[in-house]
Amino acid sequence: MPYNRRNFLNLLARVEPRADDCWLHVSRTAMACRFEVTLPRSEEHGIAVATEALDEVDRLEAQLTVFRESSEVSYVNAHAGNQAVNISQSLFDLLSLCKRLYVDTGGAFDITAGPLSRCWGFLQREARLPENSEIERARSFVGSEKIYLDEAARSVRFSQPGVQINLGSIGKGYALDLAARHVSNRIGTALLNAGASSMRAIGAGERNEGWVVGLRHPRSKLRRLGVLRLRDCALATSGNEEQFFDHSGRRFSHIIDPRTGWPSEGVTSVSVVTPDGALSDALATAFFVGGRALAEVYCAKNSEVLVVMLESNSQVPIVIGSSAGSDGLRHF
Repeated sequence: MPYNRRNFLNLLARVEPRADDCWLHVSRTAMACRFEVTLPRSEEHGIAVATEALDEVDRLEAQLTVFRESSEVSYVNAHAGNQAVNISQSLFDLLSLCKRLYVDTGGAFDITAGPLSRCWGFLQREARLPENSEIERARSFVGSEKIYLDEAARSVRFSQPGVQINLGSIGKGYALDLAARHVSNRIGTALLNAGASSMRAIGAGERNEGWVVGLRHPRSKLRRLGVLRLRDCALATSGNEEQFFDHSGRRFSHIIDPRTGWPSEGVTSVSVVTPDGALSDALATAFFVGGRALAEVYCAKNSEVLVVMLESNSQVPIVIGSSAGSDGLRHF
């Protein structure tokens, strides 16, 4: 996965535990971050179940990463520009979801945007201001309409050589969904997180009060933007507080708008609550790119999406939409 979306989420308390509450934390490094499963110590098989769930994350990383030549995605990138490539059903379904989200967000979510991140130096962590000609060349390989999926053949083909897919903007949330499915089959309540930017809540905690999660203020490590209670839902955050560079007094974020080829502006951070981790992950990126206008349009058409957004020119976050999995933002 191309980047780690940083420490925006701070777990305040696991359902405000009593002094005698104890929790199990099982973690592992994957997808360039720490995946962790938090669950009540009273769960007899908790450690074994959490370990098996993290094994699923490892398996998924081996399939989806662009940093291993042996992965299925790397094979697709190497060959789909010249011929149709048969892929697994799980990858086909994930690519189908990505294409739908590309359409639904007006191109703000785009898994083919890797050439632009490379052009700006963010993939190499050597950020720079490229020439306009470099940006335009990179844009010629970008656009999910260049991905052709054949359901009958279960294959994928790209419109031209040079097009590539990178699932970093959805992969962590997707991995949390698969891990959560494994855990929920045997355990009633748990909290899974991928780094500090993506979370998946199972149940509502031992006392059914919701998992209490604090959103750290992107402009101050000592402040919180607000507090959310999560119940059977997912939360993801995108922001620009760490990966950026300044040029001539202007800040350029690592999150590129695939529609223009330039880093996104206007939003400092955005957190999204939905029923699924993959959707939360993807929409956090899309709404960072598309801003309030896109979030309002999307939430008007899609229920069960809650957005907490801090715009660049504001000190107070805005809340858009709603979710049965959260009571909404509290404690500004």
